[in-house]
Amino acid sequence: MKLPFRYEKLGYAALNVTSLERSVPFYRDLMGLDLVELKDDVAYLRCSADHHNLVLYRSDSPGLKRVANKMASPEDLKAAYEFYLAEGLQPVWLGMDECAELKQGPTFRVREPQSGVMFECYDRMTHLALPYQPTVTQIARLGHVVVGSLNYERAVHNLNTQFNFAISDFVEHKFSWMRCYPNPLHHTFAIGNSDRNHLHHVNFMVTDIDDIGKAINRLQKAGVKIVFGPGRHLPSTSIFLYFLDPDEMTMEFSFGMEELPEDVARLPRMLEMHPNTMDIWGSTPDAQFGKNGQIEVQHV
Repeated sequence: MKLPFRYEKLGYAALNVTSLERSVPFYRDLMGLDLVELKDDVAYLRCSADHHNLVLYRSDSPGLKRVANKMASPEDLKAAYEFYLAEGLQPVWLGMDECAELKQGPTFRVREPQSGVMFECYDRMTHLALPYQPTVTQIARLGHVVVGSLNYERAVHNLNTQFNFAISDFVEHKFSWMRCYPNPLHHTFAIGNSDRNHLHHVNFMVTDIDDIGKAINRLQKAGVKIVFGPGRHLPSTSIFLYFLDPDEMTMEFSFGMEELPEDVARLPRMLEMHPNTMDIWGSTPDAQFGKNGQIEVQHV
């Protein structure tokens, strides 16, 4: 089924953290994001010309607050809202004050009911005058957000048929890698079968394989726990490194990714449930990999 709206890209991820005093230096100084604005309870960071690609909110419990996607046009934003409304998903436009706080144009939010993930849709964000200046890591972009879901099968169905996430690859009954259509990157969102709804990890794509190697040494010297990798994923071909932030939420650096252009996209592959699917180099994930972080249950 072809849906009546199109995305441009994954815009930003919003996380709840228990201490901005710990998390801001971690994401700025160890990961290499640029701190744009810091207030009492919120921090805006970027890895592009956008005002923000990561927003940190002070909270009692760490986890995923929302995932925001930039629509392809104002017409797509309106069409998406009308579609969600007709589907009974109760999208809600943000007030002018909150849009101004986010440095965004018209914006609405809508929750995928099975995973509990709150998605935000907007059509424009302030483009900063000075370019993003990489420091310790040459970050290319915010890559993807991954969650686990208690209601995996129904969540995948909704994400595909209502939220316009095209499936790139899947492990039957276990895991689905999805892209915000028609963005070509192999996945901007992914979801796994789990015993609860939770954040699995947030990914940032880097521009050079050396960024992975340098990060290993820098993070280990700072006492940051590496929970998986380095390795190479079979589905996306990415070289990866997973590690824990100060709240033990899993973050990822990755280099390289398959692209599936709209006009010549291959069919999704049904992959084997096998350790090599996650890492063809043969590393084994730590028990803390992808475990910590609630999905915030909130009103818009």
